[in-house]
Amino acid sequence: MRALAALLLLAGAAVAQENSGLVELVTREDLRGFEPVGRVNIADGGFCTGALIAADLVLTAGHCVLDPGGVPVAADRITFHAGLAYGTALVEAAVSRTIVDPAYRNLDPVPVEMIDLDVALLQLAQPIPSAVISPFVVARPANGDEVSVVSYAEGRDEALSWQRVCKVVGRDDRLIAVDCDVTHGSSGAPVLDRSGYRAKIVSMISAGGEWNGQTVSFGMELPEQVDRLKAALRRGQATSEAAVQPEQSVGTGVTGMPGKPPKRITSGAGATGGAKFLAP
Repeated sequence: MRALAALLLLAGAAVAQENSGLVELVTREDLRGFEPVGRVNIADGGFCTGALIAADLVLTAGHCVLDPGGVPVAADRITFHAGLAYGTALVEAAVSRTIVDPAYRNLDPVPVEMIDLDVALLQLAQPIPSAVISPFVVARPANGDEVSVVSYAEGRDEALSWQRVCKVVGRDDRLIAVDCDVTHGSSGAPVLDRSGYRAKIVSMISAGGEWNGQTVSFGMELPEQVDRLKAALRRGQATSEAAVQPEQSVGTGVTGMPGKPPKRITSGAGATGGAKFLAP
């Protein structure tokens, strides 16, 4: 892999043109096609964005479920709220297990070699029927330069925001740089290829920063890493596991968690510092 500076130079050389603005997704009609995307809540800690990729698996960023000290966030502190909009979710799902690559380290600033490993799977206590939500497919990135991102973030944490078009501004080995409008809380947001009949996840937001006055975010290619984590779960391995298998509520109109909105995930569960930035 080339130095991070080389990838940043590629990103800095591209100028964001014709990127679309953000569209808030609130109604059931707004959410059509984006039902698998939801907010990953950490009890008393924060939130990230995640996406359903199997009936019982949510894809999100590894640093969302691993504290900076390396301690896993307990699975029973995590819930997934698909399509959450102003306190109401299509599905509110409890998490029974999490899995992160054992080589991943939640560091801030994050070394470039950690971005490729910044992937987590959340196994839900009960699968979500496909009649309720049909999961996204994870695929390799296409060669085109346009992608789409759906995320929660600081200042827009009550409902999903969709950026229909943003750009791939750099590629290096398995890393991808995009100029999409993401910030604190967008970690784990799916980067989508919408060129086919149905959108596919081709990367995931991991880290970002400023380069030559341009906001750049970084993700990774996913298929091999996701397959490895799925295989680890099948072998009974887990980064954290719920002490008691929780119940799950499934259906339209499930009420979200009461109380104050959670704090934003930045560099780890419960972190209060700035966003994850890349180490030069």
